[in-house]
Amino acid sequence: MSTTPASTSSSSLSTVGIIGAGRIGSAVAQLAVDAGLDVVIANSRGPETLTDLVTALGPKARAATATETAQAGDVVVLTIPLKATTDVDPAPLAGKVVLDTGNYYPQRDGHVAALDDGTTTSSALTQQHLAGSGVVKAFNNIYSESLRSLARPAGDAERTALPVFGDDDAAKATAARFLDALGYDTVDGGSLAASWRSEPGRPAYGLPYADGDDFTAARPGPAAAVREALARAER
Repeated sequence: MSTTPASTSSSSLSTVGIIGAGRIGSAVAQLAVDAGLDVVIANSRGPETLTDLVTALGPKARAATATETAQAGDVVVLTIPLKATTDVDPAPLAGKVVLDTGNYYPQRDGHVAALDDGTTTSSALTQQHLAGSGVVKAFNNIYSESLRSLARPAGDAERTALPVFGDDDAAKATAARFLDALGYDTVDGGSLAASWRSEPGRPAYGLPYADGDDFTAARPGPAAAVREALARAER
């Protein structure tokens, strides 16, 4: 069921905004540039601190403030700690699809009772804050090095799949188109309430893309393996 306003259409994905320039943000930026998309990227320290990164990414990328990044993106990737999510201004993200890459780490984010007792999920809290956006949880279950190395063209026998979760079907469809452009299939894991299935400590976190227990050795994770891992998750 589509319940959240998100107006981005799959045909308009020419620019991706990335709020957060850490390992996952930088990896998504590289994949987007490789796919021919324009990238606008921001961090918490200001555009001037991203000179080396945008130089490495090339002329398709530029640094900006978080507000400018949110305004520029046809789709926006939010890749910041959960504790910083409430600092994000919802206004420039209204009507847009926002891909939330985050996981809840109490040692970093502080304890949140509703997450500790399983009442809600971190991405559901992000959706609550960004009420006018279509939040889709994605990229949270794969290491950045694996994300960089496992991208493959559509139809490739070694194509890897990533799970997506969201309360808006149109937003999830847009996210799937975006991931397809980056070189990944998707598995629809359900609503944001079910997104705990891909979080740390569950079978779908890292393991479908690892060579046994060695997370430094990436291997393709097909859709069937991801579905099976999600199904085995327990709280």
